[in-house]
Amino acid sequence: MLLEGKNAVIYGGGGTIGGAVARAFAREGAAVFLAGRTQEKLEAVAADIRGGGGAAEVDVVDALDERSVDEHAGKVGRIDISFNLISLGDVQGTPLIEMNVEDFMAPIGNAVRSTFLTARAAGRVMVRQGSGVLLLFGGSGEPLRDYSIGGLQVAYEALEAMRRQFASELGRHGVRVVTIRTSGVIDSIPAGYDGRDELVASLEGMTILGRGALLEDVGNVAAFVASDKARTMTAATANISCGALID
Repeated sequence: MLLEGKNAVIYGGGGTIGGAVARAFAREGAAVFLAGRTQEKLEAVAADIRGGGGAAEVDVVDALDERSVDEHAGKVGRIDISFNLISLGDVQGTPLIEMNVEDFMAPIGNAVRSTFLTARAAGRVMVRQGSGVLLLFGGSGEPLRDYSIGGLQVAYEALEAMRRQFASELGRHGVRVVTIRTSGVIDSIPAGYDGRDELVASLEGMTILGRGALLEDVGNVAAFVASDKARTMTAATANISCGALID
């Protein structure tokens, strides 16, 4: 198994993408520490993991709160992998010239603050260990005509700058930093989402492969990147956009 003996902290572990990553990590042998604000959602993912023979622990943690994040990192002890997948509170579908500043800034503030706090907490532990992997989600991408995503892409661009900075500072301590880069995860879109079919068709139509990434793909690639099989990868992105984003 790729992650046997590893401790992995997943912030937003009760969410759709966070849960998928947590399940993949557990299947590969990691002990998974699910952190988030909603106990019930975290417990549901943990029960699924335990039902499959995996190890999962649950803690209510606000990834935007410094004390909450630091205390949880101290409780976990050894941290081999840290992945922040909390919801960013982005507002989509409104053109920038019609958007209020609060809606525009929400995902930027949430992404930058939570990623900094979680990466800093895990990074301190990893430096003492002399090893570890910080994973980020999002990545750079070109804006699309008639596709209004508010401040979300600005938030992702900010995280890319943070990835480079953390990678350059922590590399000498044996800590790797990698972004999982996608143009959208098809089956993370709720079945009842208004206009879902049109959105899926649009996302798939932008790809070279004619299909989009699925939750399983995100989990599988994240598990590989977090493993020692990818020990040469840092200050890098893993592009799983099916060719929608060109490196």
